[in-house]
Amino acid sequence: MTMAIEGKVALVTGGGQGIGRAIALRLAQDGADIAVVDVNADRAQAVADEVRAHGRSATAFVADVADRDQVYAAVDHAEAALGGFDIMVNNAGIAQVDPISAATPDDVRAILGVNVEGVLWGIQAAAKKLAARRNPGPIRGKIINASSIAGHDGFALLGVYSATKFAVRALTQAAAKEYAADGITVNAYCPGVVGTDMWVTIDERFAELTGAPKGATYEKFVDGILLGRAETPDDVAGFVSYLAGPDSDYMTGQSGLIDGGLVFR
Repeated sequence: MTMAIEGKVALVTGGGQGIGRAIALRLAQDGADIAVVDVNADRAQAVADEVRAHGRSATAFVADVADRDQVYAAVDHAEAALGGFDIMVNNAGIAQVDPISAATPDDVRAILGVNVEGVLWGIQAAAKKLAARRNPGPIRGKIINASSIAGHDGFALLGVYSATKFAVRALTQAAAKEYAADGITVNAYCPGVVGTDMWVTIDERFAELTGAPKGATYEKFVDGILLGRAETPDDVAGFVSYLAGPDSDYMTGQSGLIDGGLVFR
């Protein structure tokens, strides 16, 4: 059986854990070679080793996506180390849980740097590389961005986080319009309540702010999911696999919800 993206090179930011790790491993399973980019060298290397265990080539690179130069360097490294460049997954992100009234300039700068600027620099660097390479075929490359259900609905105590994820949707739409003529599609994935360390942190912070017992906020959100269970990183990775593969070649500018039935658009 031919794998969907066999021989392609994919870069995944925030690839050292959680959703990013699942995406890296799924794309490797689909036949891609993977550049794992993370701020933590040990985590990135560990996932790169897992990719190699799946029989694909991999490289690990340390970068803070809030730093434009580091993102460009990561893309250059992926091409040099793996011999190509086809797919960019701008997955890295951070969460903040606070009332709007408590947001500070430092808080806002930190989350904008990763969640918005990180995606912007990733789009820039990937589009420049893909346009220069002129990969064969009508679709010469794919850029895939991490948004969220919070990019479709603003959530209380997640106001600034929600704003960053709305911004990712806007960047996705604008980039799709700008780069279509270059044969580059740009889409986003919007997960819901995923059982990762990020949601553990969110739940703990909700408990501090609201007095709810630990675990109660997580359970409340999960109870609202129509399919009756929390999302797994593999659920998200399956959708990203679709966006990375040929079956989504006629799709661009979209931010698809993959949340088990929680937010509807």
